[in-house]
Amino acid sequence: MANKTIVNTEWKDNMKFESDIFGHKLIMDAFKNVGGEDLGPPPKPLILSALAGCSGIDIIMILKKMKIIPEYFNIRIEAELTEENPKYYNKIKMIYEFSENDRKYFDNIEKAINLSEKKYCGVSAQLKCSADISKEIKFVEI
Repeated sequence: MANKTIVNTEWKDNMKFESDIFGHKLIMDAFKNVGGEDLGPPPKPLILSALAGCSGIDIIMILKKMKIIPEYFNIRIEAELTEENPKYYNKIKMIYEFSENDRKYFDNIEKAINLSEKKYCGVSAQLKCSADISKEIKFVEI
């Protein structure tokens, strides 16, 4: 199998698991109200973090090729879960925040976001199979 990724996830105790991802350790746990110890994030929101990270890396790579380094860049995600089990994210809104000073690069920023969304971000491509993904670009005072 070409391009194979192996992630090893070991049960540590109670509701805590530790994933080894290319030598990087990640602790996942359940919230205290469901029997965990809240020692790490629960697994489901990590999907959203992966989406933001994948898109963010794409956008920065594209902007760097355009010789643009944003003064500030943040991706905030608001997502909704289905009511029925298995619960999954069916609505995801990606809010790309840049510094007000970066507004002059709006066309380039929008192009980079669109390229990530439509061409490069594999996490986005995977999630589009089950979720409506929308976006918003905001310029904020920092």
